[in-house]
Amino acid sequence: MKASDYIAWALQQHRVPCVFEMSGGMITHILDSLNRQGTVPVISVHHEQAAAFAADAAGRMTGVPGVAMATSGPGATNLLTGIGSCHFDSSPGVFITGQVNLHEQKGERAIRQLGFQETDIVAMAEPITKKAWRVKRAEDLPAILNEAFRVAVEGRPGPVLVDIPMDLQRVQIEAVPPLPARVTTPPDSGPFLEKLTEALGRARQPLILAGGGVGASQTSEQLVRFAEETAVPVVTSLMGLDTIPFGHPLRIGFIGSYGNRWGNLALGEADLLIVLGSRLDIRQTGNDTDAFKSNREIFHVDCEAGEINNRLSGCQGLVSELPDFFRAAAGRLPQGAYAAWRGRLKTLQQEWPDTAELKDIQGINPNVFMRELSQSGAQAAAYVVDVGQHQMWAAQSLQLQPGQRFLTSGGMGSMGFALPAAIGAALCRPGQPVVVIAGDGAFQANIQELQTVVRNRLPLKMIIINNQCHGMVRQFQESYFEGRYQSTLWGYSAPDFEKLAGAYGIAAQTVSQSDQVAAALQKLWEDPSAPALLQVMVDTYANAYPKIAFGRPMTDMEPLFAPTAMEST
Repeated sequence: MKASDYIAWALQQHRVPCVFEMSGGMITHILDSLNRQGTVPVISVHHEQAAAFAADAAGRMTGVPGVAMATSGPGATNLLTGIGSCHFDSSPGVFITGQVNLHEQKGERAIRQLGFQETDIVAMAEPITKKAWRVKRAEDLPAILNEAFRVAVEGRPGPVLVDIPMDLQRVQIEAVPPLPARVTTPPDSGPFLEKLTEALGRARQPLILAGGGVGASQTSEQLVRFAEETAVPVVTSLMGLDTIPFGHPLRIGFIGSYGNRWGNLALGEADLLIVLGSRLDIRQTGNDTDAFKSNREIFHVDCEAGEINNRLSGCQGLVSELPDFFRAAAGRLPQGAYAAWRGRLKTLQQEWPDTAELKDIQGINPNVFMRELSQSGAQAAAYVVDVGQHQMWAAQSLQLQPGQRFLTSGGMGSMGFALPAAIGAALCRPGQPVVVIAGDGAFQANIQELQTVVRNRLPLKMIIINNQCHGMVRQFQESYFEGRYQSTLWGYSAPDFEKLAGAYGIAAQTVSQSDQVAAALQKLWEDPSAPALLQVMVDTYANAYPKIAFGRPMTDMEPLFAPTAMEST
């Protein structure tokens, strides 16, 4: 079998739903093989970064590694931001790059480049992949691809990269069926569960903090059962937002730098914290880790040993994959009587509603809009959210229904994520609409993918929160640079997205007042199968509140408290 034909066959065997790519000379053999095979759809995008983000979302939606391909040189380097996104957000992905022919590679020569577009993408990608391979012999390709798909999903999911010279893609090789997944032995969680049982017996105000590891391990349903068995309320990080539905009685809210104020206050009052699949980074704890730790007991389950007792010391840790932990914990932990605590949490939520944080805003209140959007979008398979103030307003106020996913760029925090990632999500949920939420700055970063949406007739409902600036950094400049808005407001501009959508043949509309929203949302969903865009004009100087006052405990949030130090993140 020709090596490129084997690649196409192997992708089918690994149940890859589709391949994202932008064509280039060094992957033409693989593209031709995929075309002739005809079983794994090829989705052509207009920038390789978009291919990588789409693969990221596909991996998150299915648990099967998303696949993106690019040619050598600029094609391969354009993948790197999306590969980094997969790495930091635990998304399984297999990235295949074409490389120049073996005889065109510089090898040990003291030169920068021999072949046209020759670039050592493996060296560049190694720090942000679980593993990266240079294929040097065609007969090694089957074993490397098998290993790549295994490594991408094993333990903490993440990206891998396989770099294949063009001349090796046309060599005849033996087809080798994919190997079965490696069987791992679960850790002995007995001692940890015994200590947790004792701690739950002492606790009066316990909380579960659910992080992105729950979604990455596809264990949201197990999390909900765990919470119900123990009767412990749940707060989530940004990346864990979709792990428990909005309407569940044990869901409390979103915590962290821009978390719901009541959620951070609840975290501050909890006497026991069970951390599941969360890194406890600075955006979840604030920079005052002593205040976060306080005198409470913290039990931390993570698949990576290095994440436990990293920023916080003294935690009871268990290195385990979450499916193994949930299986071991089922039926072994006591159900507590926390009625008074749940009553206290309800009171906090009533005292600090998210929709009242921006009391004096002119025009559309973005938190109120997010509520209205989620109430109108019950049929959406996912909300795919870009990076900026709109990301925080969405996290604070969207009301996710059972089964709905919330996808965003967390660790990398890359603008331009949402539109291509939504393409990946939509192709994994055929026939179901996907909602894009992006700011005017973020949407422009990969705006060319509107053509991909139109060409593939994807049911994306695109929301542009247009405050005519780079809002999150503008807010930072307001706090720390006396309102000098260089490059966020001064020297920045955005088009009229309604007119722009029209150029692509996409139905679009604009709202600027709150009394226009209901009718606009109704029109947005008139045809759930068609793409549509809604431009939402928001006050340029609207801030994302609440926000941890940097240097203070996470319970002290702006604008009620002022920061005591300049943020480092």
